[in-house]
Amino acid sequence: MGPSNNPGDEMRQSRTACEVSDNLERLSLPLPRGSWQLFNHCNLTADVLGSVAYQKHPVPLELMGIRQVHHHLFTRLDQLKKPKDRAEQFMDYMVVSFRLNAPQAVGLTEGSRRKRDKMDYQRILRGWLFTPDGRESAALKGWAASRFGLLPRYHNGPLDDREGEAYQHFLAMQSAAIYNTNALEHQLDVLYTYCQYELHRRHSNRTHLLLYRGVNEIDQYQVLARDRQRRAIVLLNNLNSFTENRDRAEEFGDYIMEVQVPLAKIFFFCRLLPRLLQGEDEVIVIGGLYDVQLAIF
Repeated sequence: MGPSNNPGDEMRQSRTACEVSDNLERLSLPLPRGSWQLFNHCNLTADVLGSVAYQKHPVPLELMGIRQVHHHLFTRLDQLKKPKDRAEQFMDYMVVSFRLNAPQAVGLTEGSRRKRDKMDYQRILRGWLFTPDGRESAALKGWAASRFGLLPRYHNGPLDDREGEAYQHFLAMQSAAIYNTNALEHQLDVLYTYCQYELHRRHSNRTHLLLYRGVNEIDQYQVLARDRQRRAIVLLNNLNSFTENRDRAEEFGDYIMEVQVPLAKIFFFCRLLPRLLQGEDEVIVIGGLYDVQLAIF
């Protein structure tokens, strides 16, 4: 799992008042202002998909037009029984569809001092694993903001001030990551859509996965409500590292955050593609409000 105790993947900013309740189920908490925007590229508004109600009662989340444009890919995947074969088919399709082995064919200049031909979806994923505050991670958070309308909360500093230095630095890193690349954000669209296809094929009878994240203290996050049994409603960054392995989460903090995550809010998991992010049990989760349980080990 990525370095979940790294401040670059956590919120360290002024908090709103935290409500203490004996029954969090009765609370109806809106997604805080400043954490979402009106426009996105999916079938649900950000305030809906970022809510606790959506966490508990999810419906399918779809990026508009991606399944239709790339219907040939999913037709081929339907014919394959083994996950490994489907992964190979997906990666082959990405190479052909985005001309990943022929950068000159999509306008990249041969011999340019800026080597951008290797900046593809796999490079972005590896960058996320290396650091949640890097250039590749900025591109991912920017993509998530555009597609789902959930704004990044932290990247080398709190991002609540849109005129502040940290936010301007984030925008610069995001722009640098996607500049002169080959439809990089569209590659991520197809990756998310494939991940959703694969999750529902592997877990046809499930709507959630129980995931874990190591944290040093819950107050690293914006906490909107909590009870007296180590349960809380927290606002997460727009993309976050979790793990399927509880023991792995223990390596990254004094507490374990246990979360029932809707399949629809999983952007990527480590076993989706061979040879990529292996051995970490890494799961990249779309943010918003979550009802979480904290456990001490």
